Amino acid sequence: MQNEKNYFRVVFVLLSLITVIIISWNTFVFFNELKENERTKMEIWASAQEVLKDTDIDGTVTQLALEILKSNTTTPMILYSYSNNGVGLNKGDYEFNNIPEEEVQTFNQIEALIEKFKTHYEPIDVTYEGEVFSTIYYGNSSTITKLKYYPLAILLIILLFIGVVYFFFRTRKIAEQNRLWAGMAKETAHQIGTPLSSLVGWTEILKTEHINPEYITEMEKDIFRLQTITDRFSKVGSMPVLNKKDVVSETIKSFDYLKARSSKLIEFELHIPDDPIYVRLNKQLYSWAIENLVKNAIDAMKGKGKVTITIEKNTKSVCVLISDTGKGIPKKDFNKIFKPGFTTKKRGWGLGLSLTRRIIEDYHQGKIKVKTSEKGVGTTFQISLRLEE
Repeated sequence: MQNEKNYFRVVFVLLSLITVIIISWNTFVFFNELKENERTKMEIWASAQEVLKDTDIDGTVTQLALEILKSNTTTPMILYSYSNNGVGLNKGDYEFNNIPEEEVQTFNQIEALIEKFKTHYEPIDVTYEGEVFSTIYYGNSSTITKLKYYPLAILLIILLFIGVVYFFFRTRKIAEQNRLWAGMAKETAHQIGTPLSSLVGWTEILKTEHINPEYITEMEKDIFRLQTITDRFSKVGSMPVLNKKDVVSETIKSFDYLKARSSKLIEFELHIPDDPIYVRLNKQLYSWAIENLVKNAIDAMKGKGKVTITIEKNTKSVCVLISDTGKGIPKKDFNKIFKPGFTTKKRGWGLGLSLTRRIIEDYHQGKIKVKTSEKGVGTTFQISLRLEE
């Protein structure tokens, strides 16, 4: 199935490329034909000028020549008439056709336009009885000028079309990944739920068997932890409900839980405001996101260092900063680390930060990013959530 998709994409790209080549070639041929027609038209125009110089030609032919001269309504042209000494002495030596008046106000403008026309076509000399009495300088008509950009426009359209198709396939792939996320999460929650219910039952039985109560308490803590994990996975598998919660108190709960269960070699530091800050949260998923970031920080420090959690309130949002003193992240990987499967660990699925991003951005409409990172100094992740009014 995957090979068929790749084959379709290759064929589509090749067809698009062939289409662009064919259109560009035909446009090039058509453009050259138009230029040749312009040249022919100007030669006819020059011949009409010669006819008007011959006073022996009858009136009908003269009238025809005048009509030919009047027929040029598209091609910009400058007719230079030589004076007796062969040098144009004043502006009256020039005639202009299909050129805006403001472009030929000065001799500098006229000379610049003549030089430009020379790059388009060779000037045509108008002769009478073997003597050159005027020269025609002409450029591309508006139609040819527009046609020059036609291949570029077609290429732009093709690229836009390819971009739309790529976006379609990309969106479809992301949708498939989301469905896979949801399916895996629901199935995980279901699989954990069955033995978890059994463990709860067995705990109640053990309470009647005069077992050391401390053992039962520890077992109940683990069961509660498993229930929390099951609840988290069930919420990832569907759109969770967000409620107005104090992000300060929820962060403290996650902080205390992680501090109590981490190595004594890890120093924890908390900087939070005294007043509550309310945002729309799903507390189970939010605590999961914080745990993922802190565990990622501990791994980066190889089990020894300092983790700092800071909460800062802005005008419209609140920022939760998780900092560590680990090895740091290369700047080129700032975005890669949030992609599923990306990991620098020898053992790891590369899903922790990807899941965290999904929780913050997809479910809470917030933002998560690497705020700062320096090799050998540490990294700071930033979570931004909108304030609840």
